[in-house]
Amino acid sequence: MKWLLLLGLVALSECIMYKVPLIRKKSLRRTLSERGLLKDFLKKHNLNPARKYFPQWKAPTLVDEQPLENYLDMEYFGTIGIGTPAQDFTVLFDTGSSNLWVPSVYCSSLACTNHNRFNPEDSSTYQSTSETVSITYGCQAIVDTGTSLLTGPTSPIANIQSDIGASENSDGDMVVSCSAISSLPDIVFTINGVQYPVPPSAYILQSEGSCISGFQGMNLPTESGELWILGDVFIRQYFTVFDRANNQVGLAPVA
Repeated sequence: MKWLLLLGLVALSECIMYKVPLIRKKSLRRTLSERGLLKDFLKKHNLNPARKYFPQWKAPTLVDEQPLENYLDMEYFGTIGIGTPAQDFTVLFDTGSSNLWVPSVYCSSLACTNHNRFNPEDSSTYQSTSETVSITYGCQAIVDTGTSLLTGPTSPIANIQSDIGASENSDGDMVVSCSAISSLPDIVFTINGVQYPVPPSAYILQSEGSCISGFQGMNLPTESGELWILGDVFIRQYFTVFDRANNQVGLAPVA
């Protein structure tokens, strides 16, 4: 009976679901827009959300530099603990990245010193592997919680912007009339023969009286075709399962 109880507890422990509450912060895009600085910022900082998937090749070294960038629309974060005892970090849950990155005490840049840094000497469960890590990102259609907008090649995105009547405002955003949202069409994506409609309630972002298009043009050809990133605009409509064991992504409409 003791063994049955033990096996039952083990089976139960494997089914535990851990939930991390999300915290919403005002995005940098909104802050800059409120201060009338967004358009100048975008001219000086040409942010490419696909850059993390195609880094410039270089010989591996024991110490690597990972640039930290703010993609303007990042608003939702969660707190996790790493090590024993736990050291807390506020992180972005980014399904477009295959690894967990946090600052460490070995990083002395301003970006690191402004955040919590992991100290391995304070963790009794830390073990150094002394291994060199090589990371490669990239595929043709990426479902990415780390990208707020839905990005694709500039030509089809321009056609979508035209079809929904979007025009550029003084901040450089593509906007539509808020009164026209109810009459806008669904934008349908076909993946493996299955249609996934995205309604205007998902692809039009309403903020401070403005209605901004959630589509962004970006040209980045790959060996398998042009790159699309299905960010939060798409994901908020579909329950997404990242099945790493079978190397596939499952999609189903949200309730």
